[in-house]
Amino acid sequence: MFWGGGILVYRTYALYQSEKNYNVIKGIVPDFGYDVKLAIEVDGKKENNVPTRGLYKTNIVCNNEVVGSWDYNAWNLKLDNLKKDTKCTIEFKTNGISKEQYDEYISEGVSLRRNTYRGKDITNYKSLSDDEEMNLFNQIKNCTFDDIYVGDYIVSDTTAEYNNKNVIWLIADLNNYLYSGDNALETCHATIIPATPLYNAKMNDTATTGVVDEILNKGAYYGSNMRQKVLPSVLENYIKPTFDGHVIKTRNLLADVMDPNRSNQWGLTTGASSGWAWYDSELDLMSEVNVYGSTVWSSSGYDIGIDNRQYAIFQLKPEFINSYGSHRFNYWLKAVANSADFAGVYSGGYADTRSASASYGVRPRFLIG
Repeated sequence: MFWGGGILVYRTYALYQSEKNYNVIKGIVPDFGYDVKLAIEVDGKKENNVPTRGLYKTNIVCNNEVVGSWDYNAWNLKLDNLKKDTKCTIEFKTNGISKEQYDEYISEGVSLRRNTYRGKDITNYKSLSDDEEMNLFNQIKNCTFDDIYVGDYIVSDTTAEYNNKNVIWLIADLNNYLYSGDNALETCHATIIPATPLYNAKMNDTATTGVVDEILNKGAYYGSNMRQKVLPSVLENYIKPTFDGHVIKTRNLLADVMDPNRSNQWGLTTGASSGWAWYDSELDLMSEVNVYGSTVWSSSGYDIGIDNRQYAIFQLKPEFINSYGSHRFNYWLKAVANSADFAGVYSGGYADTRSASASYGVRPRFLIG
């Protein structure tokens, strides 16, 4: 992938020999109808291909006042101010940078990808063989996120009951849970959410946020039917068919006690979460902070835990909070609002609460790597 004049354009490493030791890459900027010619040198030796990843120092010189830089994540060229008849020389010097410098370039690239909405269909990366560098999961595991941006998506063969369409899984954030948990998460990851709810379900069969299973004897979000029964079904029927073997098991701090006599964050005695614990997690509902960037109806801090940061996708595309395309929807969040209600997102775009026994959209989040 190249960047050209702010437009993403794609190519392979197949280069075509041209005059004057330059190579022509056909259709690099198809929108403008012209090509870019490259001369590649590795340690002073002319080459017809970009070298594989390594600790190379690069020097890029282009004509026409075009400015080139090297994207160490995508291992590709970035061109600014691209013009017709552009020629660039790219020099690679072996072991020209340290491992620390390389890691700094990678970190800068990940920050760029986290702060850039693109919205590209990257389903094909998932189908690449495990030994290919651009395989979706290799891109994540090697922590470079070569061609993965916030808002990119994977289309599943599984159909969502909510809208009878194939599920679209959005990249909601990158590495946003690093070093979280009682056992620190040190695995590079992408946080995934469905573009729309998967189907409607109840948090509990009755209008309570307290204990509903006397054997489990846990209340609030963790003790709910949603967490104990609905989400395990979602994992098996929706997520594993697409991401089996790549869902990361993490540790999440979840509210598991609701005191009906406890005052909420505004001092009203309507019931509030009053305890939490660390639990293994592969799939959970989002918090209000994940979505809105702050608490609204959450009864107490116990509702938030490590879900205390807004996902990049909602910062970059706030309309995705309650819509995707022209479709608007409601869905549950994990926060207790009071002794009878959980928090949620309403299709009109505002923060909402609903009785735990109401049927509302299921739009969970999980991590892949």
